[in-house]
Amino acid sequence: MRTLDSLNAAEISADQISFRVSEAEITQSLDEKGYAILKGVISELECQVLADGYDAEDPYRSRVVMSRHGFGQGEYKYFDYPLPDLITCLRTKLYEPLAIIGNRWNELMNIDQRFPETHQQYLDVCHKAGQVKATPLILQYGEGDYNCLHQDVYGELLFPLQVACLLSKPGEDFTGGEFVLTEQRPRMQSRVEVVPLDQGDAVIFPVRHRPKQGTRGIYRVNMRHGVSEIRSGQRHTLGIIFHDAQ
Repeated sequence: MRTLDSLNAAEISADQISFRVSEAEITQSLDEKGYAILKGVISELECQVLADGYDAEDPYRSRVVMSRHGFGQGEYKYFDYPLPDLITCLRTKLYEPLAIIGNRWNELMNIDQRFPETHQQYLDVCHKAGQVKATPLILQYGEGDYNCLHQDVYGELLFPLQVACLLSKPGEDFTGGEFVLTEQRPRMQSRVEVVPLDQGDAVIFPVRHRPKQGTRGIYRVNMRHGVSEIRSGQRHTLGIIFHDAQ
């Protein structure tokens, strides 16, 4: 049986990870829809290993029971450094094209922060600012659990995009539990988007804001995300956040 330790394999490298869509397609989808789907980013076996490893202790720095904080129902665990190689490679591979988008978005929204070329360079910036705790996490939901609409902000430094990878099989491992995005537009009612995901798929989405073209130019919309109630079974998700926490 493979364990989380087996994900620390020498053959895993960022260059071997492919997304099946071009960077141009990712950019277009994020600009137009506010999210982009990457099909089959994690293999079925890797999904199983990550989900089965939830009950382990060594890879994690903390466990959060969501009901204690009003976050919803369910729980999640933050990985500690050093991260499993698979997660490090996903962070590294995803960061570079998303940093280009993030820089453009921040410029359009008149946000001063800019992002360096590599993820390690960005982590160095976070750590110098006192944001040193790893933020990748695994979420576990059972029947009746859900995740309230929220934003993953862990300090003053914030990378504008993040990724969620579904580790469980919809319709087999669980029912319900749809990934939901909301877009709050100025002086307008919020728009809701349900994002369809299969096992191993990833969705890229905004952490807090995204730019949107209006009749008078670019304006900023407020984004939140969550998970609808699990009707049956158990659902696991890998969350990849690029800024570290205080």
